[in-house]
Amino acid sequence: MTQRKFNFSPGPCTLPLEVLEETQRELVDYQQSGMSMVEMSHRGKTFGDLHDEAIGLMRELLEIPDEFSVMFIQGGATLQFAMTAMNLLNDSSKAGFVNSGHWATLAINDGSIYGDTYVAWDGADEKFTRMPGNDEIKLQPNTRYLHVTSNETIGGVQFRDLPDVGVPLVVDMSSDYCSKKVPWDRIDLTYGGVQKNLGPSGMAVVVIRTSVVEAIDKKLPTYLDYRVHLNGNSLFNTPPIFSIYVTGKTLKWIKANGGVSAMEAAAVKKTDVVYDAIEKSKGFYHSPVDPASRSRMNVVFRLPNEGLESKFLADAAKEGMVNLGGHRSVGGIRASIYNAMPGAGVETLVQFMAHFQSTHS
Repeated sequence: MTQRKFNFSPGPCTLPLEVLEETQRELVDYQQSGMSMVEMSHRGKTFGDLHDEAIGLMRELLEIPDEFSVMFIQGGATLQFAMTAMNLLNDSSKAGFVNSGHWATLAINDGSIYGDTYVAWDGADEKFTRMPGNDEIKLQPNTRYLHVTSNETIGGVQFRDLPDVGVPLVVDMSSDYCSKKVPWDRIDLTYGGVQKNLGPSGMAVVVIRTSVVEAIDKKLPTYLDYRVHLNGNSLFNTPPIFSIYVTGKTLKWIKANGGVSAMEAAAVKKTDVVYDAIEKSKGFYHSPVDPASRSRMNVVFRLPNEGLESKFLADAAKEGMVNLGGHRSVGGIRASIYNAMPGAGVETLVQFMAHFQSTHS
């Protein structure tokens, strides 16, 4: 096999090698069935067992209380920008939003089409370089929920602790699902595309208080109605079988490697190494993010000029480190360090950073 590269992509994510190898072995003949899992009926027992196991693992690893339901829904997080507002808002309620960056902005735009929404805190004037404190979030009367993006992959800002402001939270957890514990007592709904940290693209994991679904009292398009997905155990239509299949394997890998607590500890350790290298560079590398809001998933930084940044990316690729470029809207460098990124990848990056600085200062 060609030597694997250290893939710092923000999504699709790097996946555990063990998961990829097991998937490869099973792809043509799943458990001596004579066919691939991706060819099987989603109504059959084999897939049904696999599907239920993946949901059960999600519930176990995140310690999801019994009063919540877990659903797998196609479309990724982007579809949930609209679905949350469509399902949760009515004529007498409104939703507040923390505008923390690119993905929050998209959620605000879609949510505003389907209900009364407002921005409860806006980070635009500070170029989305930090998350707000509880006292900075200004709620309006009749606020049904506050929507927050727990981690912004583009800006590299993250809530180290989710807000506690007296109204339920709706949380986009696309890029830090299963990398930290979740304070379920503050939450009505979480959602996230699996391609940032759990599996192949094409699906969102939605965790919602069952009572919230039961309280929906309006007519909605069939597929966009949480009641349909809850009542059908996420099998209303043909589900994204491959995404569910590989996500289940990744969840098993997380469990075998110590669970969410171990993932969180590893994330802190890995990103601290990179942030420390940035700080010790005496300005050659610079992170624009407030230290209290620096992401444990996406480390963003700049070099003295764009020419050096281009050289950095080209030289890093020659050393087996790929997808380190910042988002096209902001440029710079972005190292996405998800659960499956091995410590060796981070060490290789930091060593390269030191060598690059020594030859280009």
